[in-house]
Amino acid sequence: MGSITDRFPVKMVRQLQFFLLLGSVFIIFFIIVHWDEVKDGTFYLHAALSTPALPASVVSSERWTSEDLFIWKESSRSVKPNLTIISAHPNNLTHMFMQSSSKNLKLRQARRKRIIKELCSANSSLIFPGKFRTFDQIPSKELDHLIVDDRHGVIYCFVPKVACTNWKRIMIVLSQKLKAPDGAPYLDPLDIPSALSHNATVHLTFNKFWRLFGHFSRPLMHHKLKNYTKFLFVRDPFVRLISAFRNKFALPNEDFYKQFGSTMLQRYANISQPPASAQEAFAASIRLSFTHFINYLLDPKTEKEKPFNEHWQQMHRLCHPCQIDYDFVGKLETLHEDTEHLLKILGISNQIHFPPGYRNRTAVKWEREWFANVSVADRRKLYGLYEADFRLFGYNKPETLF
Repeated sequence: MGSITDRFPVKMVRQLQFFLLLGSVFIIFFIIVHWDEVKDGTFYLHAALSTPALPASVVSSERWTSEDLFIWKESSRSVKPNLTIISAHPNNLTHMFMQSSSKNLKLRQARRKRIIKELCSANSSLIFPGKFRTFDQIPSKELDHLIVDDRHGVIYCFVPKVACTNWKRIMIVLSQKLKAPDGAPYLDPLDIPSALSHNATVHLTFNKFWRLFGHFSRPLMHHKLKNYTKFLFVRDPFVRLISAFRNKFALPNEDFYKQFGSTMLQRYANISQPPASAQEAFAASIRLSFTHFINYLLDPKTEKEKPFNEHWQQMHRLCHPCQIDYDFVGKLETLHEDTEHLLKILGISNQIHFPPGYRNRTAVKWEREWFANVSVADRRKLYGLYEADFRLFGYNKPETLF
């Protein structure tokens, strides 16, 4: 190979050498001037660099939400246009990051709870059945989703299709009432079989209080609601419906086929004699469509016959946020951050780790594909059916569907 001057003009080589030399001089000059700061691991940066990072939900999502904008706006208020001393030591940088993250999580909770409080007030334009009844007016059978752990002073309202299996597992570990096959209480949530976590007999719920405490049940409920930490996790209402359909009808689920699937096929698929079982129906290529499911939800006679199943029941009807002042409102869309935050609030983050989620979780971006065969008119009716959930829990109306 030839020399560098053979491949590049002499003038270009000299210019390159000049800039390298100039850069070296600048670096040496900078070190001399700022030696004390560099030696101590402290240097000056403009305050703009300390502006809080974007919420993780923005980074991991293709769209901003009003919640993300609120957190970003509130966090940025503390930024001042002057020079800020920032330590270069890793421990100090980590501490600063944790402080910023903790502040954002607190802002997130404050906003979620504020939205619920405002919409539950008498002055709000949002009206839905049961909004103005008192807690004592709620029948006990409608309180069966409130799981109580007296050992740690925790009340969890579980919503199906919103990571409730793993949260039920954690509630079992906390209560220490259920023993593993070796005779010792469960200590690891993942050791608890999924089916066992959904067994209603293993959980103490408000619905059981009348049988256990009689006339003292309601005063006892009020006492626990006042003194215990109350939390729930919610999810985009339409995405939750898609997830429920995928889990209960897109696969051969015998229980749900017999209770609901065969009826839907008769009424909305014009199949007068549906197969007797889900296996037979799938073998004959008779499948319930998502559109049939939506027709079932919108049919006025559905709830006249019996209440919605818990997997598609409105979340506010399961957890009564206008009657119960929840201390923590988590979302599936920010599950990892919210669970870590809540476990720290409960003081058990060193004892219990939330089990990992499923990889095939239903995504928001799938909405347009799933609703492709649902008419715009029916989409609007469906939104009206679940509007209270959308607004109470801070979810944007899915404008792309309308």
